[in-house]
Amino acid sequence: MISFIVPAHNEERELGQSLTSLHAAARELALHYELLVVDDASGDRTPAIAVEHGARVVAVECRHIAATRNAGARQSNGNLLVFVDADTHVHADLLGAAIAAVDAGAIGGGAGVRLRGCRSLPQRAAMLLLGWMFRATGIAPGCFIFCTRGAFTATGGFDERYFAGEDVAFSRALARHGHFVILRAQALTSARKLRTFSIAEHLRLVLRFGLRGRAVLRSREHLQLWYAERRDDSSGA
Repeated sequence: MISFIVPAHNEERELGQSLTSLHAAARELALHYELLVVDDASGDRTPAIAVEHGARVVAVECRHIAATRNAGARQSNGNLLVFVDADTHVHADLLGAAIAAVDAGAIGGGAGVRLRGCRSLPQRAAMLLLGWMFRATGIAPGCFIFCTRGAFTATGGFDERYFAGEDVAFSRALARHGHFVILRAQALTSARKLRTFSIAEHLRLVLRFGLRGRAVLRSREHLQLWYAERRDDSSGA
């Protein structure tokens, strides 16, 4: 069985479409699956939307993405775990490629990423560069990561010392344990961080990381891109 694990904090706007895409992909491939939404201290209709879309809700009060992902994994029953962000759409070609990779011996992996609403030339160029970097370094973007349950247990799951970058640490841990792949197929995720945070804010975070290294990732203090109150995204994409 496959367990889809979706961490969510105040995701009433995005969650329904993301869950619909997971149901559709799994049904197209005739899979046995379960869908868990890990509701992390939401103050909106996130848990209600999860239930309306056939998901089991796991309630936590972490405000910590690594801990939230791990909580979902602990409550899941599948032998293949697929971690999907609440603003990400997964289609059958991607899901089928992940299953084929595991059947061929991979213990986990990730995918390419395509952004919804990524329209400007600088945004598209940034995504092409990031995509190349992820593939070259063997790092799975956090919006779509999969692994066997055995590999998750062996690596200890997502490293809870990190409030961001947990996907990088988990990718490297899995790669040390066995064959880790970055699929050609792409997950479709929201470009809202690029639209609602300025280039200057992104650059400041990069500068802090350059000066302080991973210490920046061990506190919410400088991680507003993930933990600040979500800004209005009028495009809705």
